[in-house]
Parts: sequence; structure tokens; C-alpha cells
Amino acid sequence: MAGRRGAVGRYGVGPLGAFDRDTAVRPLGAGRYAAEVHDAWFVLRGANGGYVAAIVLKALTAELADPARHPRSLTIHYTAPPQAGLAEVAVTIERAGRSASTLSARLTQGDRLVALALATFAAGFPDALDFDAAAMPDVPPPDEVPPMPDSRERPTFMSNLDMRPALGPPAFSGAQTAHGGGWMRLREPHALDAPVVTAYADMWYPAPFVRLTTVAAAPTIDLTIHFRRPLPPGPDTQGAFVLGDFHSRLSRDGFFEEDGVIFSQDGGLLAQSRQLALLLPLA
Repeated sequence: MAGRRGAVGRYGVGPLGAFDRDTAVRPLGAGRYAAEVHDAWFVLRGANGGYVAAIVLKALTAELADPARHPRSLTIHYTAPPQAGLAEVAVTIERAGRSASTLSARLTQGDRLVALALATFAAGFPDALDFDAAAMPDVPPPDEVPPMPDSRERPTFMSNLDMRPALGPPAFSGAQTAHGGGWMRLREPHALDAPVVTAYADMWYPAPFVRLTTVAAAPTIDLTIHFRRPLPPGPDTQGAFVLGDFHSRLSRDGFFEEDGVIFSQDGGLLAQSRQLALLLPLA
């Protein structure tokens, strides 16, 4: 799992990943796709959920093989922490209608189920009503916001990101509200396609972290992403930032929810996300 160069992560110096290489899928026939989980995208016990979701989305897209139908909804349930190494995605087209297709996917490593997914892909439909009340938060542009410094307390996967906090209190500051976000992009220039936006939905630190004063584990139970624009949204989004804005309202019995929105740099709403995750003390 060698990366391209060293970077500071949760476990010290680790590899930096190449997103397209590390999320690639290879057809095996009969709806099956080979993939490889890379340790450059790890958190504490396994791979980051957004990174895993991007792999699954690539397999779903390849099996559908219809560029006119864009991903509109993706829900993934994470059943076990994905480990570094080979994996397989088995995709089923559950229904293909005149304008929309519903697919399912199972991500496995050996005989171990890692994730279950459902997705809807569709072309555009005629509008009964067209409106847009999604306003991007008023924050300074990314070139006026200092990057988050590298730290050994950061999970390994964050070494792949240029992150610039612009919303909410700092992480682990003991704040009274669970709200955070800011500008982010891959350090490796990449267009704003659907797999990248999928990954961004789970790559900012969890919103409750601003209420904590020490590091905790936050494995995702399920993640839903609604894609609100066909991606990429324009002809040239190479290296573009997105703004992520993430909130949580309740943490109880070890579970918390997080709602997120992701905007393009020009203020367009790209995606909405919601996840249920655990918030656990480190042993």
C-alpha cells in the first residue's frame, strides 16, 4: 500500500494517496468489481467512510453504464471496518425504469461484509416547481483562510486534504454547539466529480468534536448523500475547493447524527448528507 510521499497522520508519517488510483474498480463480470482499500485513507480502525463510499459509487456507476443518468441518492450502511487490502463490490441493478435506475451493492473482503448500499441514478425530470433557497454561508474565500496545520492527532486520511476551517469553533475546544466546517479539496488536483463529492461528505472532522476536549472515535453507522447537481458542475473544476457545513443536534447512547451541506466555490449546492455515527471514548 505504498503512497507517493510521506505525510503526518494519526500514526505518524504515512503515505499520501492518489484518489483515482485508490478508488479504482476493475470489472470481474456478472456485476462484480475488484477494488483495493489503501491505508492512506485510514482513520483509527479502518478506512474513512467517505473514501469507501466513493469506491462503491464507482462500481455502481460502472455497472449502470449510462452517462445520462447521474447519481441522485446514495445510502451506505457500514457493517465492519474496512481493512487495507483487496475487496470486491457486487452490484445488482434492482430496477431500470424509463428515467431512473435503482441499484444495490455489497462490499466484501473475503467472507466479511464491509458495507451495504442502495443508490438511485436518474436523468432530469420536468419541473413542477423550480426554486433554490440554499444560501452558502458567508465566509472568506479559501485563499484568505489559513490551512489546518498538519498534526499527529489528525487521522491519516486527512493528510490527503487541504482543509481550511471557516465555520464553527475549533475542534476539541469544549464549545457549546456541535457545528463545524470550512473549505476543503484534495491536495492532488481533481475535478469535482461525483466520487470526490461523495468522499467530501465524510471527510471533515465530526461536528461533535468541537464540543469535546479530547480525541474520540467516531465510526459511521450509515451515510446518505443526496446529489443536488450533476457532477462535475462545470467544464473546469480541477483543484476547486468546496465548502462543507456540518451540524449535530443530539448525542445519546453513544450515537450522534450529523447533517451536512456541500457548496461549490461559486455558491451552488452540490450535495446534502446525513449520517448516524458512534461517538466513543478511546481505550
